[in-house]
Amino acid sequence: MTTSIGPIERTRARLGDALFARIAGPNGLENRSKVHETEGPRWFPPGSAIRRVHGDASTFVGGLRALLLQSLHPLAMAGVAGHSGYRGDPWGRLARTSTFLAFTTFGAEEDAQAMIDRVRAAHDRVRGKAADGREYRANDPHLLTWIHIAEADSFLAAYQRYGEKPLDAAGADEYLEQSARVARALGATNVPTTVAELEVAFDAYHPELEATPAALDTAAFLLKEPPLPWTARAPYRFIASGATALLPDWARAELKLGGPVNHAVGPIAGTIATRAVRWGMGDERRRRLQGFRGH
Repeated sequence: MTTSIGPIERTRARLGDALFARIAGPNGLENRSKVHETEGPRWFPPGSAIRRVHGDASTFVGGLRALLLQSLHPLAMAGVAGHSGYRGDPWGRLARTSTFLAFTTFGAEEDAQAMIDRVRAAHDRVRGKAADGREYRANDPHLLTWIHIAEADSFLAAYQRYGEKPLDAAGADEYLEQSARVARALGATNVPTTVAELEVAFDAYHPELEATPAALDTAAFLLKEPPLPWTARAPYRFIASGATALLPDWARAELKLGGPVNHAVGPIAGTIATRAVRWGMGDERRRRLQGFRGH
């Protein structure tokens, strides 16, 4: 007996395909197969905290928050602006980040290490001077640690607020300990492995952070003029509202995103956006997308 697919399911299928294409990039299907069909041990076991966090739809919100936070370090922002930029290839950056998360979180150990080696080689070629004359290197352990803690804090914050099954205190520490393994493999040092250590790390970096013109341009691009068709901009605004709602007040002030967040509207928008992503993926399609980025 043939089962017909109704208009709602067709809409869900189209949205799921569009999400996967945006996130995974042109090589998404090939990479997904390699991540999950290659035999061998993994760095992290099934059910571990890092798999739960990186496989959840809340990473959409967390990823945007991470980009905004990372831009507040002038040297890190100078490296991005000078060698890749957000405006030049935003979807390529997203696909590369998603691919990195997939291989290091879920891939075979050999493939995860190969991904680490590839990124380290790319970092070795990125160096220059910021607008204030200070030199930067993408392989600087201090900068790598900042990039990591901004990402780890953002993914964890988004999962704890919008994720399906938030972690308990021990689970949150487990996530940070596991993600620290990847950061150290990239060359980061003094990487926090608990929530308490993460808070101390943020306090240590705070005096170095400020919104340069490049950071303000990045925030405007990511939040107000994303490279999306007009039909997708309204849903994206919910993701953006959810991400900015999770930013610390000082970060929103630096990026000129307004005063203290509306603690009612912002989180509601993030919840709606995350649930919409889950709906778009559907049960089977969510497993497919989480198969690339998640469980």
